Amino acid sequence: MRRRLCVLAGAVAMAAFLAGPASAYMVYVSNEKDNTITVVDSSTMQVVKTVNVGQRPRGITISHDGKHIYLCASDDDTIEVIDTATLEVVDTLPSGPDPELFVLSPDGKTLYVANEDDNLVTVIDIESKKVLAEIPVGVEPEGMGVSPDGKTMVNTSETTNMAHFIDTSTHEITDNVLVDSRPRFVEFTPDGSQAWVSAEIGGTVSVIDNASREVIHKITFEIAGLRSESIQPVGVRITADGKKAYVALGPANRVAVVNTETYAVEKYVLVGQRVWQLAFTPDQKTIISTNGVSNDITFIDVATDEPVQSVTVGALPWGVVVSPN
Repeated sequence: MRRRLCVLAGAVAMAAFLAGPASAYMVYVSNEKDNTITVVDSSTMQVVKTVNVGQRPRGITISHDGKHIYLCASDDDTIEVIDTATLEVVDTLPSGPDPELFVLSPDGKTLYVANEDDNLVTVIDIESKKVLAEIPVGVEPEGMGVSPDGKTMVNTSETTNMAHFIDTSTHEITDNVLVDSRPRFVEFTPDGSQAWVSAEIGGTVSVIDNASREVIHKITFEIAGLRSESIQPVGVRITADGKKAYVALGPANRVAVVNTETYAVEKYVLVGQRVWQLAFTPDQKTIISTNGVSNDITFIDVATDEPVQSVTVGALPWGVVVSPN
């Protein structure tokens, strides 16, 4: 009976999703194991193309005008620039060794890149293709976030277990905030008042006040039938209205839906295996998860917080970004 109800709920969610007005966006997924990007049409939820790229693609983002994809080719020690019209690699940017994650500045002019192997954040001017600064941070930097006003950038170091707050005008660390074990991702709230930092091994999300630079709350997760060590928060995304946060929970195979006012987990959405990263469509109607072990992505209806459909992509999907228009 439970399985029948789940199937029925999924069918209802799919019907509602397809019945509503749909905007077509391109979804770009980096596949770490087979060195490809999968392109998926969000309206049809079908793969339209697979693109060969550099070695071990992970972090992925897109220019604000939607014309270029930026991709961390980690084992090539470079950032690849891909033309979205032709889906060809047209340029590279200097990145430092082993770029894993990055974040694009709100004005679209600067990339902040975590270089895992040399404990640096590299600041790249996109137009000139020059390195503006190399900022020493903690051991194994990964998570990257930037405040909506562009004044503050945050890097997390996996082994040091810290969130490093960096002034983007001086490229200097202003505050180091201790979080739980193996922090992997940073997401600012839309008003810039908080930075949410996921800790994969710690199993928490630390909510840091951006003014005091202090942890004001820790969100924990409990799922019936799962051991705590199987619940490993990684990707975090917050809706544009600031009301809901979505947290990818790794081998728990679920995305947590969190009320940002109460910090209560309101729902766990079952997706594919080892959910890693998340991205909204620009209309905020859908959030998409990358599921590394099951080699697929899952479309989730934001209105109902129900999974709509999973789509097979490449091997070990890692990052995901959606075209802005």
